[in-house]
Amino acid sequence: MNTRTIIETTNLKKIYGMGEVSVAALDGVSVNVREGEFLAIMGPSGSGKSTLMNILGCLSRPTSGEYVLDGENVSNLNKVQRAIIRNQKLGYVFQSYNLLPRTTALQNVMLPLFYDRTNYLSTEEQEEKAYKVLESVGLGDRIYHEPQELSGGQQQRVAIARALVNDPVLVMADEPTGNLDSKSGAEIMKLIRDLNENGTTIVMVTHDPAIAAYTHRTIHLLDGLVEKEIHNGTEKKAKK
Repeated sequence: MNTRTIIETTNLKKIYGMGEVSVAALDGVSVNVREGEFLAIMGPSGSGKSTLMNILGCLSRPTSGEYVLDGENVSNLNKVQRAIIRNQKLGYVFQSYNLLPRTTALQNVMLPLFYDRTNYLSTEEQEEKAYKVLESVGLGDRIYHEPQELSGGQQQRVAIARALVNDPVLVMADEPTGNLDSKSGAEIMKLIRDLNENGTTIVMVTHDPAIAAYTHRTIHLLDGLVEKEIHNGTEKKAKK
């Protein structure tokens, strides 16, 4: 079965500074992600993985090169245009959850619907949709709990539900288990893997090989370049 390409980057470069003090955080990265893939990005500090994640998540744009997201070239969009793309096409899961305090799980999950200019759902319809997503991540009985009333694992489930509520083409997960104990981390990774098996395309940054092992493919970055790829446990050196 043919699947569409969700991410296609060509020779991405990101340069910070100017002249002799310039630093290439990315120095020519080309990556493709197909619909339904689960990709991990790994690399040591300074390898460029956070920079790549920010570009793929439309939080910043490359200095040069091309980024096509779900068929649309987003390489040179301005901040407002990128914000619209983020809200309509992307879902985010962060290490620190990034939930609003003194706000219920249901209200936190409804936020992307509130900011979506193309959303014409009534408040009741938004609440129903948010509830269904919370139920799907195992929190149907916690919808009126605020973050401080939830465990770390439950807070991350709320964050995952928030990432899914707008039916994104791509979910970006940045160290999603980084603040969790091993048991909660394993539960969250099982949930994320289940979401992928049900068709969600996911790109995840992690420093943990055990977490990366949940994915279909791992890209290792070094000094702003793709050093190697691992496919289902078999290593393939990147082409020079």
